[in-house]
Amino acid sequence: METTFEVHLPSPLLRLGLSQTDVQRRVAEWLVLSLYVEGRVSSGKAARLLNISRVAFLDLLRARGISYLDYTPDELAEEFRAVEMLNITPTP
Repeated sequence: METTFEVHLPSPLLRLGLSQTDVQRRVAEWLVLSLYVEGRVSSGKAARLLNISRVAFLDLLRARGISYLDYTPDELAEEFRAVEMLNITPTP
């Protein structure tokens, strides 16, 4: 199901050669990325909202400079401690 909204754009944006389809896709992408960053949707839900795979959504995050993992310094330190406790020696 889709809902239609009226979006007002400054004229200079339209002179950049964006089609109506481009604008619709970018607005949907921006909204979903915003919801993801705010923690309101998971990466899986965000991917479904954009009709792309989860891997494609993770690629989109990377392309837009948005971190998938957002650890606090304490959480990151805890993760490193857990890895060190595994005492795994890499093999060549």
